[in-house]
Amino acid sequence: MRIFHADLVYSGGRDQLISRRSCYIAVENGTVEGIYGELPEKYSGVPLTDYGSSVILPAFSDLHVHAPQYPQRGLGMDLLLKDWLDTYTFPQEARYADPEYAAAVYEAFLRSLIDNGTFHACVFGTIHREATSYLLERMESLKLRSFVGKVNMDIQSPDFLRETTEDSLHGTEAFLEQYSANRYAKPVITPRFAPTCSFALLKGLGRLGRKYHAGMQTHLVESRWESSEAVRLNPACSCDTEIYEKAGLLENGPVIAAHFIFPSEKDIRILKKYGGFAVQCPDATVNVTAGIMRTAFLADAGVRLTLGSDIAGGHLPAIYTQAARSVQLSKLKAFYEPERNRPIPFAHAFYMATKEGGALFGNVGSLEPGYEFDALVIRDFSEPFRKLEPEESVERFCYTGGPGDILARYIRGESVTAGRS
Repeated sequence: MRIFHADLVYSGGRDQLISRRSCYIAVENGTVEGIYGELPEKYSGVPLTDYGSSVILPAFSDLHVHAPQYPQRGLGMDLLLKDWLDTYTFPQEARYADPEYAAAVYEAFLRSLIDNGTFHACVFGTIHREATSYLLERMESLKLRSFVGKVNMDIQSPDFLRETTEDSLHGTEAFLEQYSANRYAKPVITPRFAPTCSFALLKGLGRLGRKYHAGMQTHLVESRWESSEAVRLNPACSCDTEIYEKAGLLENGPVIAAHFIFPSEKDIRILKKYGGFAVQCPDATVNVTAGIMRTAFLADAGVRLTLGSDIAGGHLPAIYTQAARSVQLSKLKAFYEPERNRPIPFAHAFYMATKEGGALFGNVGSLEPGYEFDALVIRDFSEPFRKLEPEESVERFCYTGGPGDILARYIRGESVTAGRS
């Protein structure tokens, strides 16, 4: 049992930010037992950590990030998506055939996650099973709740990243079989996107999903090129999402749809049918000019919305930064297309970054009783001439903060050191 004292901020729902001053939060066996304005007598002898006017908030969830692209963040941002993939991303990912290179990069990537308070993530690896296994095993050892995928690509890909359909399926099955029983870091089926996967491969992955009860992550209606190319290659389907449905990939576990910028009504209907999560990656979609998600529209339509850094399409690994960007882009979308869009409040973006994103991984993403205490302590952002409310400190942190503003990090109630490897 541990007791923490500070101001608290967490999400109560899509548009509700709960802010509580000077509270005690009791944590037992890594789970929040209760929140109290006054410390109950029964806890008088329990160790107490007092953070004063600092703010405790839930750790963040990144539902779309490419670990192998970590070395290329902030590079080639003047290119459009397809050119950026061909010039930077595919050559970079080819290097993960070298296990030593992969280990060095993945250690740096994991330190960055922890430094920025991201304790839950959906992660793309590469086609290389050995390198992706190293990444998953390290996330398991660090107790980072995650879904990690060995990428599948058998068509329309560079020779140095193209697998045969048989090799792709064989490697994926071995990966699923080896790690399906993991507690924290679990395998997930990861077709890169429909333009790089034959339907034979997708159907084979669907069979593996049923066999191992494995979900799927992919890029979905990310750009106009991608969505039209997907349908061109699969003329029996009328939209991108239908391809995965017909392949049997949406019914076996969680579905994580990265970007989801240009969905048709049918795309939306299918994703909702399977309870899939659409992931907005604000920085990335601006950098590669893919487009701006209709955030409020999709939320009102009942789509589950979350946030992703999309390193290295996105140049910053911090999900709190993406929460701020999400608000900014919703305002731009509403400004240029007011008849179909509206801005979202900060509370909505924070919900996407914490409670809704955390729902994919279990009871994480909140400070409510029954939730695991995956939490951050950030400094009070008040200034001598203005005292901020706790929720104002959190908002300012998301817009202006960095890892140095995080005073402490906890995973299931255990202190985690920044830069931990």
